[in-house]
Amino acid sequence: MNKFIYILAIPFIASCTSSVNYDAQGTFEATEVTISAEATGRIINFDIQEGATVKANVPIGAIDSTQLDLQRKQLKAQQSALLNSRPNKEKQVASLRQQIATQRIELQRIDNLLRDGAATQKQHDDIVAQIKVLEQQLSASLSTIDNSTASINENAAALEAQIAMLDDRITKCSISASIDGTVLVKYAEAGEFTTAGKPLMKVADLNNIYLRAYFTSDQLANINLGDEVTVTANFGGDQRYEYAGRVAWISSKSEFTPKNIQTQDSRANMVYAVKIAVKNDGRLKIGLAGDVNL
Repeated sequence: MNKFIYILAIPFIASCTSSVNYDAQGTFEATEVTISAEATGRIINFDIQEGATVKANVPIGAIDSTQLDLQRKQLKAQQSALLNSRPNKEKQVASLRQQIATQRIELQRIDNLLRDGAATQKQHDDIVAQIKVLEQQLSASLSTIDNSTASINENAAALEAQIAMLDDRITKCSISASIDGTVLVKYAEAGEFTTAGKPLMKVADLNNIYLRAYFTSDQLANINLGDEVTVTANFGGDQRYEYAGRVAWISSKSEFTPKNIQTQDSRANMVYAVKIAVKNDGRLKIGLAGDVNL
């Protein structure tokens, strides 16, 4: 009787041992990004559908920016009027410059007469004093005009900064993804009112997918970043496909073994998460189970 039982037990043990043909298990994940509204207003265009592919920074929708556009036009008009009010320095001091030039000519004439004894020293001094007064007036006028121009330019620069802020807000009314990927979930539709920070859609990069697997500390000693491993995707039944994988990330902290993960060392309670990068051929999906062979 004992012999009979012994014979039956041998294939049972062999079967259990041969069924464990992987070093770790895990599920496939991808980089997911939630795209939120950056402006407040009514969504006027957002026709993208779930499952569609999107390109980074390419507009796929828009939030109403009418009020912002009108504010921008108003600021541009104010800026233009302000810049046009800048004084024309040369025109405003042209008369003083002409008077100074005339008095210098007169001074030269008086000097010639003075050498011939036909003019007095007082006439010469009066002309010199008058030229000094005109030059002081010119200097004061130039200073006033420069200060006025600088003030106007500063105010125009302040308006330019406000216009730049509006341009930024108008740009944020455009809806686009921050990464190349596939739309997993769409949270809003055209015609709805949205606010800044409200999620609009979730996008994932399904071209570069990775398997998050869990290894024991004993296994971790033989794993290094950049190592090439074999990843087997399990589609159910006999549908299993192998992929070349590369160790892209190793957790620095251990955690309890997830309930849906099995390791060859069933006694291990603490494991380390490892991300294995896999190039997706279109079959791999988020949440799909996979095995790893080192």
